[in-house]
Amino acid sequence: MVRRRGRVERSTCGTLFIVGTPIGNLGDITLRAMETLKNVDLIAAEDTRQTIKLLNHYGIKKPVTSYFEHNKLVKGPVLIQELLEGKNVALVSDAGMPGISDPGAQLIRECIGKEIPLTVIPGPSAVLTGLVASGLDTTGFVFCGFFPREKKEKKRLLDSLGQETRTMVFYESPRRLRDTLIIIQESWGDRRCCVARELTKVFEEYQRGTISQVLAGLEDKPLKGEITLIVEGNQAREAKELSFEEAEACFRELVNKGMSKKEAVKEAARLSGIPKRELYQRVMVED
Repeated sequence: MVRRRGRVERSTCGTLFIVGTPIGNLGDITLRAMETLKNVDLIAAEDTRQTIKLLNHYGIKKPVTSYFEHNKLVKGPVLIQELLEGKNVALVSDAGMPGISDPGAQLIRECIGKEIPLTVIPGPSAVLTGLVASGLDTTGFVFCGFFPREKKEKKRLLDSLGQETRTMVFYESPRRLRDTLIIIQESWGDRRCCVARELTKVFEEYQRGTISQVLAGLEDKPLKGEITLIVEGNQAREAKELSFEEAEACFRELVNKGMSKKEAVKEAARLSGIPKRELYQRVMVED
């Protein structure tokens, strides 16, 4: 595939164009993204309704086909065949960058496996937008995708990330956000966080502070829209690097000073950076 003066020229095999699209504000589309969508033969969209709105807004008329989680096993081979026959295909997600927590990742892997050329047209990202606006450390960060739905699975994920010192970014449903924040607080303590809602849209909103402060701000407030949750890494662990034995000694000392076991576990976990749940299980078993 060769590009001359902004136009796509066909080679033996087509190219998959991975196109980042706006996450809310249609004005955030790039000139290169528009040029690409105008020149490809076919657009594969996670949500055809959203994509058609975008195309109509910019007067782009191209065939659109669906490619989403529940049809990817059937539609993937069809798109691969189109590419092998020389057609250029644009892959777009519901919003943002395809391949990030969406089925586009599988199509990309299949193209790589079959040596079908692909290229990325960068665009908006809720992950980076929320991270930058959160005010939390951006020196290093981890994108953790969507939170599991089940409480047990959430706790397992939080246990695995309890020692992570980098800022963490998650996606979460507005319906489950409060419960998720409560579970994070129980597992990690009252860390700083940011709830970024409806990024780049008319009702864009940020709730920043400790988890308890954010929960208080969300009380009796109906939550709607897309949520990006940014949570501070384990700063206590980074600073203290205490072992389980040292954390247990801290717990004993606090109890001896008259603190309840429940509060002592919470404080020892905060000081050591060890997840409260892990420390609780250890000291209570020994008791």
